[in-house]
Amino acid sequence: MKKFLSLTLAAIFVVMVFAGCTSEKTKETSSNKKITSLTVGFDQDFPPYGFVGKDGKFTGFDIEMARALAKNMGAKLVLKPIDWDSKDMELKSGSIDCIWNGFTINGREKDYTWTDAYMNNSQVFVVRANSGIKSFDDLAGKIITVQTDSSAQAALNDKAQAKLLKSFKKLVVCSQYNAAFMDLESGAVDAIAMDIGVAKYQIKDKESKFKILDKSLSSEQYGIGFKLGNTALRDTVQAELMKLVKNGTFAKISKQWFGDDVCILGK
Repeated sequence: MKKFLSLTLAAIFVVMVFAGCTSEKTKETSSNKKITSLTVGFDQDFPPYGFVGKDGKFTGFDIEMARALAKNMGAKLVLKPIDWDSKDMELKSGSIDCIWNGFTINGREKDYTWTDAYMNNSQVFVVRANSGIKSFDDLAGKIITVQTDSSAQAALNDKAQAKLLKSFKKLVVCSQYNAAFMDLESGAVDAIAMDIGVAKYQIKDKESKFKILDKSLSSEQYGIGFKLGNTALRDTVQAELMKLVKNGTFAKISKQWFGDDVCILGK
């Protein structure tokens, strides 16, 4: 009886070990599975990261980076413009694989599975050049606009900025920055809180109309966000992103859009 019991336990142990090895092998195979397509969600009104070009095609720094990455890994790239306030639903439903569009990591670390940060960014205020607004103190009693669910909105709602926020006459939430700039130019609002990269792009050749306040509202970093727990796809994209850094593609695309290499990967 004891002998039979020992043999039975030994058999169970072998099965458990085999099952464990099989599980690990399946897990490894799954994480190393070749990616045949990549669907990128982005805000099409967010230049210079993602927007509709003059030729009617999607373009921008992040879009061109995504194109280069997909080409390098031999995958089909599907570009899907989304409403920014619906990005979580799009990601969780599986209609997009990732969000790659000037997407801020800071404050969202636990909400998504992230690649390493690839560039630095900051939040700033844009005002009319002739407004007389030179500092945060001058924003008191003014109407400020910000994009819904943006990093600028999060920065203004942070406890550290409670005094500044309270000083505003009103904080208006807009759907996209093109409308915000029309409101700023018309005088409907007095300032826009936004990403510095977007601000610089929007006011390029319009310095006579708009200016960026010297002081930043907050600093942050951009990354590519995946559904929480999707480390397999994240790891694959991360590896391919590093290849673009090493072969000089990242720097080339960066200089085309910003005049400089903004990459912070590996630094």
